[in-house]
Amino acid sequence: MRAPATPSLTSGLLTDVGRQRQGGVNQDAALALDLPQGGLYAVADGMGGHAAGELAANLALDALSQAYLESRGTPPVRLASAVQAANMAVLRHAVGEYVGMGTTLLAALIDRGAALLAHVGDSRAYLLRGGELHRLTDDHSWVAEQVRQGLMTEDEARDHQWRSVVSNALGGEERVRLELFGLAVQAGDRLLLCTDGLSGVVTDDVLLRLLSRPLSPEATARLLVNAANDEGGPDNITALIVDIHRSGRLPPYTLPPRREDGPTYVDALLSAQRGNSLVTYLLLMVAYFTLLGIMLVPESRVPIGLSGTVLLLAIMVGHRSVGRAPPPLGPPSAVLPARVPELPVRESRP
Repeated sequence: MRAPATPSLTSGLLTDVGRQRQGGVNQDAALALDLPQGGLYAVADGMGGHAAGELAANLALDALSQAYLESRGTPPVRLASAVQAANMAVLRHAVGEYVGMGTTLLAALIDRGAALLAHVGDSRAYLLRGGELHRLTDDHSWVAEQVRQGLMTEDEARDHQWRSVVSNALGGEERVRLELFGLAVQAGDRLLLCTDGLSGVVTDDVLLRLLSRPLSPEATARLLVNAANDEGGPDNITALIVDIHRSGRLPPYTLPPRREDGPTYVDALLSAQRGNSLVTYLLLMVAYFTLLGIMLVPESRVPIGLSGTVLLLAIMVGHRSVGRAPPPLGPPSAVLPARVPELPVRESRP
């Protein structure tokens, strides 16, 4: 009798109202959606009052999952388009008593041996690898910008009265601004997506210690939520953990690199990703016609093969000279470089 195969990944999530939020309403929401070659995972932190924030977060995740499943194209294009669909779902409902509502959104798409991250707001993604914790996202907030400019320390930011002011969220304008980038994942990796109800009160050192315990994703999520509540639980808390058990092959498309200029309008990101798709199709066409020529004219297979190989190499080299590969992980608990432009700020708490 053959033992069942080990799944390539497992996940667990927990969302909690915290200990200090009035009315007991949880404005956080989370999504874990299994896919044939991975999964789609996301957390959202709503804003704009109790009912509005809760509605915005759930609208965003419902629209995200539905749009991704119904769309076509490469996964980076589908993910960016799904975030835009989530943005429009929130914006369309931001009328009447819900005027001004919005939500953060952090989504991770695991596709074979890669993770694609789409980020709007101040929820965070962390990667535990080889006993070291890497922070993958940079907060889109006023306080985070002060830290990046050296005007405030991380400890000062944690207790600052404006720590909840975000500079980017879903529902603010028709075209969403987001960060979209990819990285390779490997067996043994543990990915954490969380709202600021966790990252705002639990230090990176404590996160590293708790994430390093040999527990299931569900049990670890409970540990993290308990740790936030032990620190007073001033906000809603959401922790979503994905464990990678098997290394997979990288997908055939180019992973989008991390941009240094921070969040970008979705139409610009989609244009860049569709350009990558055209290059992929061009490579496939050259390979196809090269093989076809070799089969139809076997006496000329050597020059045809050499010509096709040279053309393929030329296309690949030209494409790589235009786009850069995703940057390697930074030092433990470090943020990959990014800048957030000056924008009108919004308060993410009622």
